Amino acid sequence: MLTLEGNKIIFHYDAETLWIEPWGPNALRVRATKEALMPGEDWALSFRGEDCGKAVLTEQGAELTNGKITAKISRLGKLMIYNADGKLLLEEYHRNRRDVFDSKSSAIDVEAREFKPIIGGDYHLTARFESVDKNEKIFGMGQYQQPYLDLKGLDLELAHRNSQASVPFAISSLGYGFLWNNPGVGRAVFGKNIMSFEAYSTKALDYWVVAGNTPAEIEEAYAAVAGTVPMMPEYGLGFWQCKLRYQTQEELLEVAREYKRRGLPIDLIVIDFFHWPKQGEWKFDPTYWPDPDAMVRELTDMGIELMVSIWPTVDRESENFQEMLEKGYLIRTEHGYRIGMDFMAPTVHFDATNPGAREYVWQKAKQNYYSKGIKTFWLDEAEPEYTVYDFENYRYHQGTNLQIGNTYPLRYAQAFYEGQEKEGQQNIVNLLRCAWAGSQKFGALVWSGDIASSFESMRNQLAAGLNMGLAGIPWWTTDIGGFHGGNPDDPAFRELFARWFAWGAFCPVMRLHGNREPIQPQFGTTGGAACRSGAPNEVWSYGDEVYEICKKYLDIREKMRPYTRRIMAEAHEKGTPVMRPLFYMFPGDPASWEIEDEYFYGPDVLVAPVLYAGQRERQVYLPAGETWVDAASGKTYPGGQTVTVEAPLDTIPVFFRESNTPAF
Repeated sequence: MLTLEGNKIIFHYDAETLWIEPWGPNALRVRATKEALMPGEDWALSFRGEDCGKAVLTEQGAELTNGKITAKISRLGKLMIYNADGKLLLEEYHRNRRDVFDSKSSAIDVEAREFKPIIGGDYHLTARFESVDKNEKIFGMGQYQQPYLDLKGLDLELAHRNSQASVPFAISSLGYGFLWNNPGVGRAVFGKNIMSFEAYSTKALDYWVVAGNTPAEIEEAYAAVAGTVPMMPEYGLGFWQCKLRYQTQEELLEVAREYKRRGLPIDLIVIDFFHWPKQGEWKFDPTYWPDPDAMVRELTDMGIELMVSIWPTVDRESENFQEMLEKGYLIRTEHGYRIGMDFMAPTVHFDATNPGAREYVWQKAKQNYYSKGIKTFWLDEAEPEYTVYDFENYRYHQGTNLQIGNTYPLRYAQAFYEGQEKEGQQNIVNLLRCAWAGSQKFGALVWSGDIASSFESMRNQLAAGLNMGLAGIPWWTTDIGGFHGGNPDDPAFRELFARWFAWGAFCPVMRLHGNREPIQPQFGTTGGAACRSGAPNEVWSYGDEVYEICKKYLDIREKMRPYTRRIMAEAHEKGTPVMRPLFYMFPGDPASWEIEDEYFYGPDVLVAPVLYAGQRERQVYLPAGETWVDAASGKTYPGGQTVTVEAPLDTIPVFFRESNTPAF
């Protein structure tokens, strides 16, 4: 049965109810369930925006048009989606005999929207679509450890793992974007015959689809409903130093001082894990970090921000375990002894789904970290009205309760006037291994996890970073040099490190990290000292030749600061990726859709990383319709051709648009 409710189509057959409704310009949301009521969660769809959809009943079924997109559903429930030109974008994969006049009617009896009941009340859901064009290319979906930018033909797990982040928004070369709006663990298959999405336990099908003429139009439409990143703080535009791990306050300060003695630019340094007495004690171990206040003051005087790692694990012997257990703030097991992870001690994760547990950990962090180094911003213009986001209470405030000319703590982290963030104000940045659709609006900076130190791994990260940006997560980075292994004295690793460091200068955030070999002797006998540190991992740790290369690219990154600030503003305002595949900037050039090992850093800088050991030249495709300038040689080339350029160890091939050469 088909009915209309305003501009919403409602289809009901047997136990299933299906809704099709406009959701923002040129976009539709499709939901289905076999529950008595449609579940009310919007998941990643935080903002609806205006739409102009119109639904009508037809002789064949029903239609809903919203700008450039039209959904048509048959009387018996088969859904097809078209663009404004009548081009088929998506077609459900029905193989049954419910409609014997359907040209694809079949006795094999496969449902397009399959709900398999699970004992306990949920369903194993599979949504199936035809592969309507064998030449279709699909991009996005988050971060996976594989080297392919084009996902067509791939089988992807929808789940989070260390170095894998499922962010299920995809962009198709056919001119649509598709969000699988279901946070459940599952699977996505982009087959040559069938495209399918699964949720292993859910109550409803829920997806959002938008039509657009260019990838940028599609990406911006998605950002309008899922949210954009805040404006990147100034300290996110430069260089970040990190290793596994700085063991003492003095060791960390001496590294910071050495950067300053050498005149090297550095914006931030990271204190990684096991700086605490026990897991679940969110504070510095006074044995090895005796005066955090003095440490932060000295770093601040040097112009260096401090970031600390906060783990979710709670040692059963920690000072907070019993209280958190009594209050129900720890995850539970179905049966057996309650242990979530056994690393350096039996531990249990705090339950981040519990608001009380979140508040408990946040208060501990504020008390022991936040109070040590409060970041501030300065209101230096008299505006009549602005909105402030209060990170402590997770809500917006409108009005004039803050006074011009005063300094305020980080809880007032984002100030807006007429929707635009005022330059110079600070935002919280969360450095995370994983994110989901919509995480960007909470300041999620995703790094690609504990990856191998190899050229093969480096190639995987390039695909991961580009697809994360297309999936709506523009703040992204890797461990420069990889995380696992790598000896700073090994010539082969020095080559990899030099190539990765040069590439890192053209990533959204430039962060050096890793667990280098050989592992250092145990420093102490108490607290976090039991977790041994890796070998030195500073830019001077790799010999004179690599050091000079690092200095070169630190200088380039610093000179790019105004340009990086501008492209971070694009990400904040429109959802534009910082790293962009060639087709994003040149969608009308068919060859740009084929290139997987080059990208744009912002709109004007074409970057071609060196991704193989021993490589000293490489081919670079230059998109048609522009003249390109080789940043190293100054030579110009007309676009629409592949050129071979030299790539000695100290040079990453970079090209500028002649028509808009950046000022750095």
